[in-house]
Amino acid sequence: MRAAVANRVWVDLANSPHVLLFGRLADSLRSDGWEVVLTARDHAQTLALAEKRWADVVPIGGASPAGRPAKALTVAKRAEQLRRFARRRRPAVALSHGSYAQIVAARAAGVPAVTMMDYEHQPANHLSFRLAKRVIVPEVFPEASLRRFGASPRKVVRYAGFKEELYLAGLQPDDGVLDELRIDRESIVSVLRTPPDGALYHHDLKGRFDELLETAAARSDVRTVLLPRDEEQARRYRDVANVVVPAAPVDGPSLLASADVVIGGGGTMTREAAVLGTPTYTVFAGRLAAVDAELIRLGRLHDLRDPETQPRFEKRTERADQIPADRATPILRAVSAALADVTS
Repeated sequence: MRAAVANRVWVDLANSPHVLLFGRLADSLRSDGWEVVLTARDHAQTLALAEKRWADVVPIGGASPAGRPAKALTVAKRAEQLRRFARRRRPAVALSHGSYAQIVAARAAGVPAVTMMDYEHQPANHLSFRLAKRVIVPEVFPEASLRRFGASPRKVVRYAGFKEELYLAGLQPDDGVLDELRIDRESIVSVLRTPPDGALYHHDLKGRFDELLETAAARSDVRTVLLPRDEEQARRYRDVANVVVPAAPVDGPSLLASADVVIGGGGTMTREAAVLGTPTYTVFAGRLAAVDAELIRLGRLHDLRDPETQPRFEKRTERADQIPADRATPILRAVSAALADVTS
């Protein structure tokens, strides 16, 4: 490959939450003098959200099928496409939040990779932590998991807090999102985020999730917004009475901040709601991440996996205070330090 462009950082968006995460990061990197080039996988809402934010994002790869062998083949195919992209664009460094295809492609193209991760039970960390030059994790990420996945101490950069604070800090929620969804403000607003059907760590979650959805839908004083991950899930739940399934991507943080209760079957959106101060419950079926356990310890997240525990559907009387803007600083510094280390 021809010599890299010294100030060019390549960001890969492999899943929908990455668009919000790297929106703030990309702006910060550009203000620091980096040229940011972006690729995005056409999976769930990733590409649609990315194209709304960046006109020059390059689509590469598609949805991930169910099953470990099929996932591995999909990652391998996308990695080859990304390798060709890297050879054309010649970035100095690759950056992602656990984009395994990008990390493999970067290694093949001779580009140093920096990866972020906050879930210590992801099996593919065995690959990414070994191939990456730097691994950025929250302070509560277990040291034992880093060692097990091959991240030597010299590779690891830690930050205080939660990655969601990067883009939620300083947020001024737009409660007009309720008007867009035709939600009566006098109603109790519940938001339910579906589990990822194809995720390797989800097996028996859908029954519990559907029970909670039925409970919410049966309440005449509750209006439920269900946020699906793909069109198949949208079709599955679209005809449930008293449930709104948005026809297009919505302002997720504003919706979560405006809700009275949030029930999450995944990770990122559940943490977003908890960080924003909305009463939040998890029905995540896999092993809880250390960051989720920390939110539970802080009383900001409640575990519904115990069938005896039920969410409280009630109107909030007060809204949480705005997250201070400086809560984004630790992760911005961690990323800047990691990029500087691998390109110096």
